[in-house]
Amino acid sequence: MPDRDATPAGANAADAVTDEPDPADAPAHPPTMAPGVILLAATPIGDAADAPPRLRRALAEADLVAAEDTRRLRALAGRLGVRVTGRLLSFHEHNEHERAPDLVRAAQDGARVLVVSDAGMPSVSDPGYRLVRVATDAGVKVSVAPGPSAVLTALAISGLATDRFCFEGFVPRKAGDRARTLGALAEEPRTMVFFESPHRLAGTLADMARTFGADRSAAVCRELTKTYEEVRRDSLAALAEWAEPGVRGEITIVVAGAPPVAARAEDHVGQVLALTDGGARLKDAAATVAARTGLGKRELYQAALERRG
Repeated sequence: MPDRDATPAGANAADAVTDEPDPADAPAHPPTMAPGVILLAATPIGDAADAPPRLRRALAEADLVAAEDTRRLRALAGRLGVRVTGRLLSFHEHNEHERAPDLVRAAQDGARVLVVSDAGMPSVSDPGYRLVRVATDAGVKVSVAPGPSAVLTALAISGLATDRFCFEGFVPRKAGDRARTLGALAEEPRTMVFFESPHRLAGTLADMARTFGADRSAAVCRELTKTYEEVRRDSLAALAEWAEPGVRGEITIVVAGAPPVAARAEDHVGQVLALTDGGARLKDAAATVAARTGLGKRELYQAALERRG
C-alpha cells in the first residue's frame, strides 16, 4: 500500500492533495437535530447534572417537544439553563396511540421532533414504542440521543452478574397475574431487572422469595443518582422483611438468575428415542443428544435401553 503521506517528487508538501476534510472547517457544535427526524432523548433519572450535552442542544433546537409531563420538562430545562422555543406537547401512555401519528406528520412536514420521558430513555417502560413503529412504517427516520438509564444503573451497582440480563418492567399488580409472571421466570438464568412502586415493594419481594427461593440474591436500588440514593443487597427474604415497614422513592429491583440445574439422562431419553424412531441407530442417537446436553453417551445409551424395556 502506498504511503498516504508521501508527496510526488518536486511537489511542495503544501501542494499535496488530500481527500480528508480539515478538522478546522468542521462546526464546533454541529446541529443535534435534523429537519424531518424524530429524536428520542434520554433525560436524567435523578441528578440533573447527568444530562448529556446533546439533550441540552436538542431542547433548544427542537420545533416540537413531546414530553411525558410538560411541567416536569419545563422544570428540567430551567435547571439545565435551556430555553425551549419549540411547541410543547404532552405525550404519555394514555394518549400515545392518538398522538403518535401527529408527531410523525410533523416530522414529514420537516419539523425537528424531540421525544422525552420523565426520566431515562423513552420507549423503555415509557411512551415511545408505538411512535417508533408508526414512524418506521411511514418511512420517517428515528434517531436516539443516549443517556441515563435506571435499568443499566441499577444493574451496574447491584453486584450481580451483568454478562446476561433481562428487563421485565413493572410486576403485574393483580395477585394472579403476578404469580403467573413470576412463575414463568422461576428458572430464568439471566439476572432480572424490575421496576416497582414503593407501596408494593414489600409484597413483591415476598412473592419473589416464595417463587424464586428465599435465599436468592437480589438488590433493591432506591432513588438512584439522587441525594438519598440507597442500595440494599441481600437475600429476597431479608429484603422483603426490610421493606415491610415501608419504603419511599423510585425503586428498581435486581434479582440474580436461577442457578443451573444439573442435567439428568432420564430427562433427555425422549430425545434419544425420537431420533431412533426417525431411523438413527441407538448408539448414534445417544451420541447426538450427548453433544447437545453435555451428558455421557454411555449414560444416555443405557437409560434409553432401560426405557425401551
